[in-house]
Amino acid sequence: MTGNGTGDTEALREEIRRTRVELGETMEALAAKADVKARLKESAEQARERVREQAAQTVARVRGQAARGAEMARAQANDKGGLVREKSELVRRNPVPWAAIAAGAVATVVVLMIVRGRRR
Repeated sequence: MTGNGTGDTEALREEIRRTRVELGETMEALAAKADVKARLKESAEQARERVREQAAQTVARVRGQAARGAEMARAQANDKGGLVREKSELVRRNPVPWAAIAAGAVATVVVLMIVRGRRR
């Protein structure tokens, strides 16, 4: 400390300056809290951003599921196509049993139509 008191004065001025800065920051914070319109805009923007993020995540998830489903459908179609080719080859090689089955089905339908006709 100096003998003429200038050290105390400078310390007081520095403390006053810090206090003013803190008071200014506190006033800005209070003004921001009191500005309801700005707070509502900010919360609405945050909500919009959350909805956008959730929508983007949902779209990505649905697209992934659709791609997996399409791949499974293609695989199943290929499997079924192979079975159909095998069966058609079997029919081409030996059509008699299939012709007999078809004739039996036609005969069954004719008999059922006759029976139904008699009931009326």
